[in-house]
Amino acid sequence: MKIAVFCSANNNIVDKYAKEVEALGQWIGTAGHTLVYGGSNTGLMECVARAAHDAGATVIGVVPQILEKGGRVSDYIDVEIPCDNLSDRKDLMLAQADTAVALPGGIGTLDELFSVAASRTIGYHTKKIILYNINGFWDSLVHLLDDLQERGMIRGQYTDGILPVSTLQELQKKIEEMS
Repeated sequence: MKIAVFCSANNNIVDKYAKEVEALGQWIGTAGHTLVYGGSNTGLMECVARAAHDAGATVIGVVPQILEKGGRVSDYIDVEIPCDNLSDRKDLMLAQADTAVALPGGIGTLDELFSVAASRTIGYHTKKIILYNINGFWDSLVHLLDDLQERGMIRGQYTDGILPVSTLQELQKKIEEMS
């Protein structure tokens, strides 16, 4: 499977999540999957790309021009897909991927997560996004989604398209179920 990974490019948080992110990247490679990600050479993006590449995965980087101009493109990319901006990157990543995983991240990761979920909700695709809740990172978001669900603000069950998991084993099981 081609697995899109959305995550932080912030170097300040890597140490808190590196072990789990590296394990995910290693699994992607050893399981014969392909990583699709945003192409940056910083933060958790570089961590997952390096681990996946070193474990034998093909790594597809969807790289906005601004990263290229700033010299922030990873050396672990096997296939580079250039794009104009972040909107293009989301569209191209989704087109490349069979499913997506959201790792710890900030505003950009939330934007990517909700773009995938919203476009699924209205029928543009049937792909799911796994919310990898490493060390409880996404707990407050899951509580918010549960609250929105209870208030009737979400059509259907959000867990049909956003799949919260807390361990790599749960994540692997979800991916295997989709294969």
